[in-house]
Amino acid sequence: MVIAAQHKIYIPIKKILIIQLGDIGDVVWMIPALGAIKKAYPQAQLMILARHPNADVLLDDPRIASVFSVRIERKFKDRLAASFELLCSLRREKFDLVIDLRADDRGAITSLLTGAPFRAALFYPGLSWRNRLFTHLVNPPPVKNRVFGAAEQSLQIIRGLGIKEETSVPRIAVSAESEQKVRQILAAENIAADNGWVSINPFSRWSYKEWGMDKWRRIASLVWQEYGLPVVIIGSGEERERAVKLFSDAPSPVHNLAGLIALRDIAALLKMSRLHIGVDSAAPHIAAAVGTPTITIYGPSDWRDWAPPGEKNRVVLPDMNCSPCYKKGCDGGGRSLCLEGIDVRKVQTAVEEMLGKDLKVSLLPR
Repeated sequence: MVIAAQHKIYIPIKKILIIQLGDIGDVVWMIPALGAIKKAYPQAQLMILARHPNADVLLDDPRIASVFSVRIERKFKDRLAASFELLCSLRREKFDLVIDLRADDRGAITSLLTGAPFRAALFYPGLSWRNRLFTHLVNPPPVKNRVFGAAEQSLQIIRGLGIKEETSVPRIAVSAESEQKVRQILAAENIAADNGWVSINPFSRWSYKEWGMDKWRRIASLVWQEYGLPVVIIGSGEERERAVKLFSDAPSPVHNLAGLIALRDIAALLKMSRLHIGVDSAAPHIAAAVGTPTITIYGPSDWRDWAPPGEKNRVVLPDMNCSPCYKKGCDGGGRSLCLEGIDVRKVQTAVEEMLGKDLKVSLLPR
């Protein structure tokens, strides 16, 4: 184990494995590091290990040779069998370089068991046993001012390996096949609008990240009444029934696509959206990464780390001084008062800024 701010890769690199066992947003934000690695080693095969199905957002990326998935089976013997099968598949690849982008135990253990001669990660003080599973640990020199951005952790590692990034902004590749699949679903659901439509994701895996459901109904009504744009809901299959209940008697056109679009094709859907409005979850990251303007509503999370950058993206923040607190709701109870206190008018103002007065005027009766 070598700990240093800079390392030199001293072996020929033919196969590289990138381990990112975080959520979908983490997978999206590793794309700048992925691109830099591929540019530094253009002839090498680049492969990804992620939790199922999170890496599906990268399946259209031509730079990636293969994706391996960690599946969580319910029964212990099934988990054991799946882990053994995955490990055998990884070892067969004979990776030259493995880079683990997180601090969790599973990624570190998997890195060791691949048998790769060069295994790199960030150095974390206090995680001595975990640190010892890598051959090279990047320990960046302290900085005077913290650098914000969800891509920064991944970029710190590759910089320590002598690889320079071109950008810290992720871009997701969308294939013609994915776009065609989405168009077929839109046609089957009778979703058509001359001026486009607005996508929303009101739901999150975590209740402490959700805004008031009644407020989403008001936003959908506003978008239709002021701009003549229907709303399309995206989400998981588990969230489909919630969407049905929320908008069953909505006074404006709302199309429920929750659970109907595969994760691989979500990027294509969001690329077609005129504007995406959502809570702090995967969808705003994906939307921004395909160039769609976004409005993201934040509560206890730190928007400075996670908000998509650029003028095409807006954040709506609480007025409470305790935000961001990084907690899972007030006192860890799963309910965020800072989010509940965000008024619809703040989101309305952001919508007006993003959609613009020209569209609004053009849709008014003459």
